[in-house]
Amino acid sequence: MKFSTRLLHGHGFFEEETGTPIPPIYQVAMFEQPDRRTGETRLTDRGTELKYSREENPTVRALERALAAIEDSEDALAFSSGMSAISTLYMALLKSGARIVVPIEAYGTTIQLAADLSKFDVEAVKVWPSAEAFIEAIKPGDIAILETVTNPTLKVVDVREVAKACREVGATLIVDNTFASPVVYRPQADEASYTVESLTKYIGGHNDVVGGCVASKRERVAELWEWRRKLGTIMHPFEAFLVLRGLKTLEVRFERQSQTALEIAEYLSEHPRVEEVLYPGLSSSPYKPLADKLFARRLYGGVVSFKVKGGRSEALKVLSKVKVITASPSLGGTESLLTYPIISAAKMIPEEDRLKLGITDGLLRLSVGLEDPEDLKEDISNALA
Repeated sequence: MKFSTRLLHGHGFFEEETGTPIPPIYQVAMFEQPDRRTGETRLTDRGTELKYSREENPTVRALERALAAIEDSEDALAFSSGMSAISTLYMALLKSGARIVVPIEAYGTTIQLAADLSKFDVEAVKVWPSAEAFIEAIKPGDIAILETVTNPTLKVVDVREVAKACREVGATLIVDNTFASPVVYRPQADEASYTVESLTKYIGGHNDVVGGCVASKRERVAELWEWRRKLGTIMHPFEAFLVLRGLKTLEVRFERQSQTALEIAEYLSEHPRVEEVLYPGLSSSPYKPLADKLFARRLYGGVVSFKVKGGRSEALKVLSKVKVITASPSLGGTESLLTYPIISAAKMIPEEDRLKLGITDGLLRLSVGLEDPEDLKEDISNALA
């Protein structure tokens, strides 16, 4: 099936009794075990026991099949949040004396958690968010984690080259693909060890659900499943149902948001109160050639970062004056959100690293929703004025 069709039918669910192709919400704690009809252990399609929703749930499993289908991976696991997906991966992969290579720019809690693992004798090696820096730093046995598009300055990393280098030296690569989404890039196709997505963002897409997922080869997912079972980090069935609903419109939402984001980025580039616009789809962006090389389509996501002249005080004024746009963290949803990275996503990044990366006191991050572009431009213009 093509990508658009997989978004709708990748879950592979059809209920013979009622004839519905829509996975229902199995809001239950437990399942009959063994099956009284056969006397045998009740198993899921991947061979795990279906007995308790902390381990397996049919609604969650339908979502996982759909996620695997759109990530071009053999299997996937759904988690209660993006950070529970990452923390479960860390628990499964790391051991005393290990090294984890992390970029100095990423979601702040991802970096902070890696650094906090020092209490377990795990060394966090911080590098610049580029393929060259990762390739120079990684050693055999390392765990490397990076973002396809960085948060919040939207640098694009050549995941393909990092994945190749990791395979050559025997390192494990985790790719957080949230800002790119599987619409334009799928790290599993370039043999990254694991793909992580925050389902809270584009995939859920409606600003009403929190979740995360990991996609990988079947045997890797099987090992990670055991850690999820022990840690209790599985997604709940109602949230899985909401994400399955969001999947259906992922492609059309991402396309519309990307088109509007480019229009707004071009508009802000000419605005007298804006110092700089960061967006990989701009022809002036140093990351556009790499994005065009890496991404399957000429879409660059719905997030635009820009620097307001006048620094912190002026940036905070803009936040307080928007009316159509909501001043709030998160991204990828149907409503547009404006956030101040140094008090949200980049709060955990040390000030010295923030300045190197260009995360200044005047930087704002706009997540473009599905509103009319003219209304969004007018709202931003009024706030800047």
